[in-house]
Amino acid sequence: MTPITLWWILAGAAVVAELLSGTLYLLLLAAGLASGALAAWLGASITSQLLLASAVAGALMLAWHLWRRRHPKDQPASQNPDVNLDLGQTVQVDHWRPDGSATTHYRGAQWAVQLQPGQSAQPGPHRIVEVLGSRLIVAPV
Repeated sequence: MTPITLWWILAGAAVVAELLSGTLYLLLLAAGLASGALAAWLGASITSQLLLASAVAGALMLAWHLWRRRHPKDQPASQNPDVNLDLGQTVQVDHWRPDGSATTHYRGAQWAVQLQPGQSAQPGPHRIVEVLGSRLIVAPV
């Protein structure tokens, strides 16, 4: 078996492992292995092939790590206004129960309302800050 074939088999195995596990790092490793195959095809020595494959895979993983650090994960759907269009809308709460819950009429139905932690329970308009199932978490406007 030629070194080129071995490199491509290893790259293919890394892609299959990535598809089965969903780990992007295996895909980056597969790109490094593919660069080793290209180096072998160009006639580089086995040492050069190994160094190039390691350098490419390592550089890609470092770049991905730095990119993820600069771009943190999105908010959960219950707090993301791009996913849940109810966030930021205003509801009228007329009466609060002693436990910090209430009901309100919103979008043609009765909704359970809970006060956001750290807020005082005062009747009046409230802004929806989170939606948990059929319960609206609100804060005073």
